[in-house]
Amino acid sequence: MSSADVIGDKVVQVVQLLVSPVHRYSGRPSEGPSPDLVGGLVEHIRVRRHLGIVGDRYFAQPAHRDASVTIMAEENLPTHIDPTVGLPQTRRNILLRGVDIDAYIGRIVELDTGDGPIAFAVNRAARPCAWMDSVIGAGAQRALRGKGGVRCTPLSDGVLRVGRTEFRVVGPLERH
Repeated sequence: MSSADVIGDKVVQVVQLLVSPVHRYSGRPSEGPSPDLVGGLVEHIRVRRHLGIVGDRYFAQPAHRDASVTIMAEENLPTHIDPTVGLPQTRRNILLRGVDIDAYIGRIVELDTGDGPIAFAVNRAARPCAWMDSVIGAGAQRALRGKGGVRCTPLSDGVLRVGRTEFRVVGPLERH
């Protein structure tokens, strides 16, 4: 075990990966989410530098270039509201166990699940919306404030897989 895959005494893992080619949460939460018949949880994703996740709704979308990939910590999921909550409800792309990714805003981090490292610029918080109360349960939006994950720009191409991952902080973001 290398020091790169342990934060404190915890092993870092990619728990879930989500690719969704459609926006499920549009309109009013009371109307319920739109169906996503072709997307969902997957065992691996292909990431493209500055474009996002191949097949995802934010891939190569100019308005989402600095937020095309979202990463969340499993430890921050509101399991006290719904013990089965995961990426299908939060609509984030990558769910990590063993690292508080929200603490790395303004940094560049790398994830390597065995196919080589992929660097991500951790740009800003992914703020939870009112949909969280509708799809997870009452109080979920409030429970996720400040720990709803992060919006990132991929800085390299590669593949991520569910399972053990090496996590490394590369350095601070250079803002121009």
